[in-house]
Amino acid sequence: MRSRWIAGPEPRGDDPVLVSRTDFRVNHRIDLPRAAFAGWRLARLWPELDGAIGLWLWTDARDRRCGSVSVWRDEASLRGFVRLAEHVRIMRAYRGRGVLTSTSIRTSAQDLWTASFSPAGTPDS
Repeated sequence: MRSRWIAGPEPRGDDPVLVSRTDFRVNHRIDLPRAAFAGWRLARLWPELDGAIGLWLWTDARDRRCGSVSVWRDEASLRGFVRLAEHVRIMRAYRGRGVLTSTSIRTSAQDLWTASFSPAGTPDS
């Protein structure tokens, strides 16, 4: 299941953007709703985040996974988000409760959701 597009304050524009995909697979099914809800709480900050273009949140209950596809103006904007106190608090709270993977890619692709599945560093069309 994927959320609607949650717009940030930055316009998409024509320049390449940084697309970051996170995938958190919880060890125990009971942790999935809380982890997904934590993502929704963070999403409320999106309209105010410097350099944020937008994001989707997603959940796959069958595989005990949740995550996001976030779109940023640049790497510095993504790093600023990662350092936010609320993000750090959530990451600490879920440390050891599952496996987190993330990847990012700079792309000009129109379909950013699909581009988020591209291996990092792979040129896009």
